Amino acid sequence: MGYLYEFTLKTDTEGLYDITRAVSDTVAESGVEEGVALIYCPHTTAAVIITENTDSNVCDDMLTGLRCAFPDRKEYTHLDGNSFAHIKSSVMQCEIMLIIDGGWPILGAWQSIKFCEFDGPRERKYYIKIIKD
Repeated sequence: MGYLYEFTLKTDTEGLYDITRAVSDTVAESGVEEGVALIYCPHTTAAVIITENTDSNVCDDMLTGLRCAFPDRKEYTHLDGNSFAHIKSSVMQCEIMLIIDGGWPILGAWQSIKFCEFDGPRERKYYIKIIKD
């Protein structure tokens, strides 16, 4: 048995957006005490990750590192001109699986869930599938 939830997020050009509260609230509202939550990003120029939740410099540094590792290059031939965003998305994750215990997703003390935008501004969707044990 599972529950599927759809969310919409308006993004800027590039950034990491904290969706931890939406995930936690959705798990709690589902009433599922034990199971798993799948967070899924259906876009080829965006991603979802788990990362640091207390120092915003970590997110800024991640974006800087990704820009340095995967810059926009004149050699790219993709017609939309956003190959750098596709590459970033490909090396990041399009899904995260979390354990639900006691009605809440398990995250470490310093962890949060981020939606990663690499090619905005856009109106993006992400999904949460909650599966009961």
